[in-house]
Amino acid sequence: MKIKLYIEGGGESALQDTLFREGWQTFFQKAGLAGRMPKTFRGGGRNSTFDAYQTAVRTKRPDELPLLLVDSEDLISDGTKEWAHLMARDGWVRPPNVGADDALLMVCCMETWFLADREALKKFFHDCWRDNAVPQWPDLEAISKDMIFEKLALATAGCGKKAYAKGKRSFEILKLIDPAIVEAKCPGAKRLLDRLRNN
Repeated sequence: MKIKLYIEGGGESALQDTLFREGWQTFFQKAGLAGRMPKTFRGGGRNSTFDAYQTAVRTKRPDELPLLLVDSEDLISDGTKEWAHLMARDGWVRPPNVGADDALLMVCCMETWFLADREALKKFFHDCWRDNAVPQWPDLEAISKDMIFEKLALATAGCGKKAYAKGKRSFEILKLIDPAIVEAKCPGAKRLLDRLRNN
């Protein structure tokens, strides 16, 4: 089965497209998926990602499996499944003939995964990274997106032009983080990687 993974984000330029693909490819290879890598599709905006995913579901071949990967954006209530969260938050209806586990979430955002691997962040930002600006949260997926971004901004405030900002920086860091560390601390990441491994 060929997995086609539609991922939110990635910007609009050709350079951003290259960085997006390289970032995800490296992350998945390090997660042990070499030889069964998903084909990644840069979705851009949130709604356009879902639109592209729905089109892929409607037009898929028998040997293809489209999957959706987006930020949860908001915290997820205990016991709430991915499609239920997306319906409540975004009004997205699960397409016909789509599995309950075909939607996957970065909770609350990709940057949560970055904070799971602080050593990678220290390596990327070097001496300007202020580790004490970010609390040692025991449950990263219980921290809001706004708080994640606020603490990343504080931790990199002394980095000048290298201070954290979404875009190019995101996919450079994605290449550095250790998937084993991320999935140990972020259940949403583990669900994604298990889904790809066990397909």
